[in-house]
Amino acid sequence: MRNAASHAPAGAAKAPRAGPPVFIWLPSAAIALLMLLPPVYLLARTAESGTAALDILISGRTLAILLRTVVLVGVVTAACAVLGVALAWLTLRTDLPFRRAFGILTALPLAIPSYVFALLVIVTLGPKGMLQGWLEPLGVERLPSIFGLPGAAFTLILLSFPYVMLPAKAALHRIDPATEEAARSLGRSARGAFFHVTLPLLRPAIVSGSLLVALYTLSDFGAVSLLRYPTFTWAIFIQYETAFDRSVAAGLSLALTALALALLVAESRSRGRAAYHRATPGTQRAFRLVRLGRWRWPAAACAGSVVALSLAAPMAVLGYWVARGVSAGEPLDLLWANALNTVYVSALAAGAAAIGAAPVALLSARYPGWAASALERLAYVGFALPGLAVALAFVFFGASVLRPLYQTTFLLIAAYVVLFLPASLGATQTALRQVSPRVEEAARSLGKTPFHAFRLVTLPMLSRGIAAGAALVFLLTMKELPATLILAPTGFRTLATSVWSAASEAFFARAAMPAILLIFAAGVPAAFLVLRERRD
Repeated sequence: MRNAASHAPAGAAKAPRAGPPVFIWLPSAAIALLMLLPPVYLLARTAESGTAALDILISGRTLAILLRTVVLVGVVTAACAVLGVALAWLTLRTDLPFRRAFGILTALPLAIPSYVFALLVIVTLGPKGMLQGWLEPLGVERLPSIFGLPGAAFTLILLSFPYVMLPAKAALHRIDPATEEAARSLGRSARGAFFHVTLPLLRPAIVSGSLLVALYTLSDFGAVSLLRYPTFTWAIFIQYETAFDRSVAAGLSLALTALALALLVAESRSRGRAAYHRATPGTQRAFRLVRLGRWRWPAAACAGSVVALSLAAPMAVLGYWVARGVSAGEPLDLLWANALNTVYVSALAAGAAAIGAAPVALLSARYPGWAASALERLAYVGFALPGLAVALAFVFFGASVLRPLYQTTFLLIAAYVVLFLPASLGATQTALRQVSPRVEEAARSLGKTPFHAFRLVTLPMLSRGIAAGAALVFLLTMKELPATLILAPTGFRTLATSVWSAASEAFFARAAMPAILLIFAAGVPAAFLVLRERRD
């Protein structure tokens, strides 16, 4: 049953013998040049240090930091994979109470900057935080420390599980219910059909989402710094901020790039050569919701707990800070101009990333080879690099090569594409792997050119994956801080920079309002995805 459902005939999975058409290889080459900018910059800066960078890289302290980084990545990725798949299935395929609302709310944690969430964790759950104050009449004088691995993992899990949930939902929507029904007709239980049929078909989405979680955890600085868990990114930022010679930090960034490439190789091997599209033609039927029965309300309680911890509690604390600020005479500034700037650059970045991801996804899925594999892995590297390193690479490029682009919105959007292209690429690839090459071949046999076959046949079938990827890029761009601070045009402020400037000066009430606006603005793409599911 599994082979019939998840593997297409060998002839259907083979790539065309002809090379990729110009509308694929030309933009793919442009994306490759763009993605090469940060590694080339880092190589050039590292070379300036001679052996100093190598001595630091092989030191015992660096190896200990590397081990802590790997542990954090493993814990966060595994937890997000389980949580993301469970929530995707509950909110899409079951009769979970309020599943449409849960579908929107569980996507919103992506909009919360990690440094804001970590600060809220410390203020609320710290040894002398708000929770301890509430429990003090009961004799609780001090709570267990939240700092270190527990706090960092807790924060990143609650912020990162939507990376798996969103592509898993998009993949679930494209799986033909007939495969599950066939398994049930052969004696499989509902649970057995899910684990033996549905879950294997979700593997590309789970793997691509887990890869994003792993790379995001590698690149995060806000949560690990505030919660005092030294990781590789923490070491890089320390070198950038405190050392006069930044070439050592560039060497550490290259080491982080190597770690990201190792993750990409592991992801490629785990993906295998299986095809995940339907092997036979036909019309996909609408799926029937799974009845949870007595587990309906316990499942709702679990989903509600996730929403409470990842969204409701942070919003409540932010609202508390706003109320305290207003009562103390703090002006309530809604920062509409900053909000418009945030939506403007986020929409541009989402559109640019979606356009850039499409040819790369087509090249890797339909024209496999060493060049396609290299480009695919290169496209994911920027997501693992600190935003500061990518921003400095574009500052160097703009100041020394294309001076008219320096401190322009164009350069800022280019940096966003380098940082967040994987979010769009992973969702697009997942959708493309579920589209049989036969539909394109049929269009070609009717006289359509490769471009028209893609535009008229393949592109409409990819729309859900492209929309999911664009939504992820939109959310990520809204909260990006280092690249925005360094590359934004003079006087250009976003909600993220407003939160950072106020929080860095300990004006928590002033930081709370733009943080709340940031979360509400991020609800637009999440609601769009869920409403598409309802229409379909």
